[in-house]
Amino acid sequence: MKIVIGGASGLIGKRLVSALRSRGDEVCELVRSQQGPAAIRTHDTDAQQPWDGRTQGAWAARIDGAAAVINLSGANIGKGRWTESRKKEILASRVDSTRALVTAMRSARERPKMFLSASAVGYYGPRSDEVLDEQASPGTDFLADVCVAWEAEAHAAEQLGVRVSIIRTGIVLASSGEGSALDQLSLPFKLFVGGPVGDGKQWVPWIHIEDEIAACLWALDHADFAGPFNAAAPGIANMDQFSAALGKALHRPSWFHVPNAALHLALGEFAETVTHGQRTEPAKLLASGFQFRYPSLELALRNLVSKDTLSSHPEARPHA
Repeated sequence: MKIVIGGASGLIGKRLVSALRSRGDEVCELVRSQQGPAAIRTHDTDAQQPWDGRTQGAWAARIDGAAAVINLSGANIGKGRWTESRKKEILASRVDSTRALVTAMRSARERPKMFLSASAVGYYGPRSDEVLDEQASPGTDFLADVCVAWEAEAHAAEQLGVRVSIIRTGIVLASSGEGSALDQLSLPFKLFVGGPVGDGKQWVPWIHIEDEIAACLWALDHADFAGPFNAAAPGIANMDQFSAALGKALHRPSWFHVPNAALHLALGEFAETVTHGQRTEPAKLLASGFQFRYPSLELALRNLVSKDTLSSHPEARPHA
């Protein structure tokens, strides 16, 4: 089937494009430069179309006749301090791109049957030990407000007769060099100063990249799967447990605590996101029959760290 993807150049987007094409789907990537509309790469093919993530253009014609549209666009929330201008960028990059795609759907002669829109477990805000399934109410902090506005733009496609699924993703873990949070989390351990961040009691909703992609495909392929769903592994861990498991996988100690005060000094408002997690539960995926390939943190980290080891030391690869 024909699928149009915004945000195809990110960690999840690259993997998803590859998975879709490997199974025979026709994929059109909406691509843009980090330098803005004036520096958009000059692609104009069935496979890639330039867009600025806000306005309508030639790319919108690719929506016509597509079976599904996917939006994974959004500025990196962990890149730099949250100044007022940065917060506006984080919000606008998500809301504007989603609105642009829904506007293109509205203008299409043959509208897509399905719209898969990204969101995040940040929707729930800091909730201590409360178990959060998809029925839980939204939080009241900045990221929760962003997710609420983001999801509202996606739900507008339902008025066009389009099935909408919203994937609320946790921390995506992938191999070294792919740009996942695991790169940043692993570095202190490799320097022998790894350990829990904050008080260590906050929950860390995580998901292996392969399960993230499988969840996206699941939403695409199941016509009765609609609405928001949590993409976080059932084997959730708190920061103490996460740090211990990562240290074990890397064969490094896990004893150095990074205090809340130091985080706030370094990260500003973003530190609240690091020190207050969400105890999310993938209730909807599990109820639908979805099976996680990596349901436990130990299994996921063992897989990812072993891949990094083989990549760094080719001589360690098993011989045929």
